[in-house]
Amino acid sequence: MIPSRVVARIGARAAHEELARQAGSTPVHRGLTAPRSTATLHHGSVRLVLTLDLPYPIDIARASTEIQRHVTEQVVRLTGMSIDRVTLSVQQLVLAEDPASLRAR
Repeated sequence: MIPSRVVARIGARAAHEELARQAGSTPVHRGLTAPRSTATLHHGSVRLVLTLDLPYPIDIARASTEIQRHVTEQVVRLTGMSIDRVTLSVQQLVLAEDPASLRAR
């Protein structure tokens, strides 16, 4: 059995990867705190709760869906466990250094 803290770290790392992909740079360079995660294991399945910051402006619904998808795929791939739920808690929206450049995209 994989310990819940290991599964939580996999989830946090996967969220970090997806945030970096969406932002085009690492979340730390964007002023975002590293995602945090807790995992609850029950009979071979996992419930993850992720706490993270998102860059602003951003399509929050789309970004959240993509983070949940990537976290689910990575946890399943690396642990072989099924995912019951991935819950996101957005702590804050962090204003981009140059919001005009993001609007131009």
